[in-house]
Amino acid sequence: MAKFGTYIQEAYDELIHKVSWPTWEELQQTTIIVLVALAIATLIVFAMDFASENVLKFIYDLLG
Repeated sequence: MAKFGTYIQEAYDELIHKVSWPTWEELQQTTIIVLVALAIATLIVFAMDFASENVLKFIYDLLG
């Protein structure tokens, strides 16, 4: 049990003294970058889904 307490204490010390937290402006900028990347990935997946649906409909219409 002492090892667990030491682990918690060292983790807390590292989070407080060794981690460099982003500023509010950096946080906003990276959030915008993530949201834009998410929107692009969503559009790509939507386009792939739409294209594959239409290709399969075309093939099924050809086959009967």
